[in-house]
Amino acid sequence: MRASEMEKLNVEQLKALKEQSEMEVNVLQDSLSKIKTAVTRLDIASNALLDLSLRPQGKKMLVPLTASLYVSGTLEDADRVLVDVGTGYFIEKTTAEGKDYCDRKISLLKSNYDELMEVASKRKITGDEAGAVLQAKLRQSTATT
Repeated sequence: MRASEMEKLNVEQLKALKEQSEMEVNVLQDSLSKIKTAVTRLDIASNALLDLSLRPQGKKMLVPLTASLYVSGTLEDADRVLVDVGTGYFIEKTTAEGKDYCDRKISLLKSNYDELMEVASKRKITGDEAGAVLQAKLRQSTATT
């Protein structure tokens, strides 16, 4: 909504528009934060796959079962990995295919991040404009009374 259109709104409508824009910006910023976290985790996974491919067969290592629980294990085949594709599903892939999967997901998330940033910027501008028009209307109404 443009500033010229906002000037036609009353004070209550401007307040509602400003609040709605601020809420949308907060939700978008939360989504952006989650995307950043996901990109970081995928980048770590991609680097771990590269590191894993360089280790010799029979190497003793700690295997993560959860974020804080590790068990001792032995590397049998560094070329075959299980890739978590979401909701508890895993697919066996080669290390190269696993790295490619991570890289494609990172690319997709970065694209989504850029799109959300653009939307968040537009929403912030709308909220700022609504706030400016609202202040002008409030000043104008106090000047006339």
